[in-house]
Amino acid sequence: MTALSVRPTIRLLSNEQIEKIHIAALNVLEEVGVRIQSDLALRMLVNAGAAVDNRRKIARIPQHLVKESLGKAPSTLRLYSRDGKNDLLLEGNQVHYDPGSAAYYLLDSETGDVRRPVSQDLANFARLVDGLENIQAQSTALVVSDVPDAVVDRYRLYIVLKNSTKTIVTGAFTIDGFRDMKDMLVAIVGSESELARKPMAIFDVCPSAPLKWGDFIVQNLMDCAKFGIPAEILPMPQLGATGPVTLAGSLVQFNAEFLSGLVISQLVNPGAPVIYGGSPTTFDMRYCTPRLGAIETMMMGCAYAQIGKYYRLPTHMYLGLSDAKTVDSQAGFEAGAGIILGALAGTNVVSGPGMLDFENW
Repeated sequence: MTALSVRPTIRLLSNEQIEKIHIAALNVLEEVGVRIQSDLALRMLVNAGAAVDNRRKIARIPQHLVKESLGKAPSTLRLYSRDGKNDLLLEGNQVHYDPGSAAYYLLDSETGDVRRPVSQDLANFARLVDGLENIQAQSTALVVSDVPDAVVDRYRLYIVLKNSTKTIVTGAFTIDGFRDMKDMLVAIVGSESELARKPMAIFDVCPSAPLKWGDFIVQNLMDCAKFGIPAEILPMPQLGATGPVTLAGSLVQFNAEFLSGLVISQLVNPGAPVIYGGSPTTFDMRYCTPRLGAIETMMMGCAYAQIGKYYRLPTHMYLGLSDAKTVDSQAGFEAGAGIILGALAGTNVVSGPGMLDFENW
């Protein structure tokens, strides 16, 4: 006899509720629109049938364009490690974990002090993650302080590539930064076509809530699509600040921001790999801080993961982190709850384990 394996799951939204959020997001895109600070992206959208106000840089995206784009994006994505031992398959309910990014401070394990990280800290961190069996991917987790700001995005990737063979979740801080980072990856695999065929890195691209794409971020998104590099689109509304105070309302805004990015990527390169990701948070009105360890934030993440699965797209969440300022019971409870809920939601990529203090360390 063989044991019957039953996987527990969590579902916060019914199919009817997901459909309502989907329709509401389509209406937002068509009637309100998205501000996009890229003339190239706006021209592309005009040519595809969107209504564009060039003075205000707002594109109103028709519903048919969203539906066509959803039909073009791949539902399965394989990410490759350099040694072949830690390849990741993003589909269904397969769950993989990576550290969060990008921390500007470090809690020193020897002194207990909070300080800016340096290159050796990131190298040590990358080697640690490389040896952790249950953390299947790397991230360019720390913003190091001992190199010029103008090159820090490239240098972070360089350090991780030097110290690990695992798949990397990363992101650029400028337009030129992405292109240099892409060239670094090409140097490893041999050609741009080989990098597109066997991607070894994901690039995070984050629209600005509410409903805005900045110039370098939207260019990074378009460059990812052009070269076939997986783009993890990460809307980040703060409920009650840069998004509606209700979970349902912010899910509508969140979904509209994601779908606008999806359309742009598929116009550049139909079939470009895209991950339905995000890092939304509730907002503490008393202290004016995000609440990443709050259960409402975790509920938001589990709910939008359901929407991503509804679209048959690979999914991502920022979970497994804590708002605590030290490694204590609060840190353990909040991180543990997020890690478990990410697994129960069947999210393909869960980023955040190890992060503290509102993603600052």
